[in-house]
Amino acid sequence: MGLIVQKFGGTSVGSTERIQHVANRVIQEVEQGNQVVVVVSAMGKTTDELVRLAGEITSKPSKREMDMLLTTGEQVTISLLTMALQEKGYDATSYTGWQAGICTEAQHGNARITKINEQAIAGRLKENHIVVVAGFQGMSEDNSITTLGRGGSDTTAVALAAALKADKCDIYTDVTGVFTTDPRYVQGARKLQSISYDEMLELANLGAGVLHPRAVEFAKNYQVPLEVRSSLVLERGTIVEEEVSMEQNLVVRGIAFEDNISRVTIEGLNNELQTLSTIFTALAKEHVNVDIIIQNVTSDNRLSISFSIKTEDTDATLSVLAQLKEVVGHKKVEHERGLAKVSIVGSGMISNPGVAADMFEVLAVEEIEVKMVSTSEIKVSTVVPHKDMVKAVETLHTAFELEEQDIYQVQK
Repeated sequence: MGLIVQKFGGTSVGSTERIQHVANRVIQEVEQGNQVVVVVSAMGKTTDELVRLAGEITSKPSKREMDMLLTTGEQVTISLLTMALQEKGYDATSYTGWQAGICTEAQHGNARITKINEQAIAGRLKENHIVVVAGFQGMSEDNSITTLGRGGSDTTAVALAAALKADKCDIYTDVTGVFTTDPRYVQGARKLQSISYDEMLELANLGAGVLHPRAVEFAKNYQVPLEVRSSLVLERGTIVEEEVSMEQNLVVRGIAFEDNISRVTIEGLNNELQTLSTIFTALAKEHVNVDIIIQNVTSDNRLSISFSIKTEDTDATLSVLAQLKEVVGHKKVEHERGLAKVSIVGSGMISNPGVAADMFEVLAVEEIEVKMVSTSEIKVSTVVPHKDMVKAVETLHTAFELEEQDIYQVQK
């Protein structure tokens, strides 16, 4: 007998019919002799609807009350799924995040899990109950209900798997696994049999929406085996693990991309030790997430820096820089919208020099302008014009031989 944690997202539980389908998937694991803990999200667009209702009351709801409101979505799902399991003749118990012992920091809207008191769940498992837990939520030390932010249900599932020492954590979604790139844009995108934690973390941070970065980080830290699977199709998914056991010949394992990127360039800054700290501290206070940063020193000993941000943060960024003009002494601020970020990721880059050069050569042949570059041991990111984003992804996908080969569809 093994212990499996299963997570089903909002699409997978978007109707009572789909909840019945999820119940059957849970029962399949139980019938194979496994104990099962199920983590679920709110049904479909429930969270969006709750946000809309709050907006009809006030334009500035308190974060505490938004957490109180939004956590009701998952509570509906856990109740309905538990009822479905009971109706099919199985013992099942539902728990909200706080009933499940999920403790978080006192940060409304984006709390991090600090510990899990797993006694309640463990007790039910000993009684051979299926335990259904609300994702995305917990409770702080002052007994306030909190939410975990975007991707919170993934994080809940992985954290529970770590606390319960589960044999595996299955993340069920509306895709059949992790692909070499987004199959909605690239016809030849191929499902990977396996991918390393580090590669998955890079892809998640670079725009791949299959898994949330915090969940992958948790899995890596606690060595929780993950499998990304389809909730609608009965086939094997993608294993996320420490060392990739298959497809080791792939130097580049995936291509991620993200649109709505802007570049900001500041010229003529004071060349002082505190200049960069002043600028980026001020941006951080406005919750502007800065990505790629390039710095140059001009011939007159002034600083020039360029950095990329989400386009939605452009106006806030320009406002901050205007306020800092007398402090940092910049001469000119320019910005460019209509950009995108395209990244190649693969642990094979560490031992294969020249991958970045190959990437730039491919883009040059296609006459795609590279405006910014950022690298790490296992990734190269470029900022390119948005109009060239899909062409860049398709061309790189072919160049690095990621085209569809043998799709992994072993029935389980």
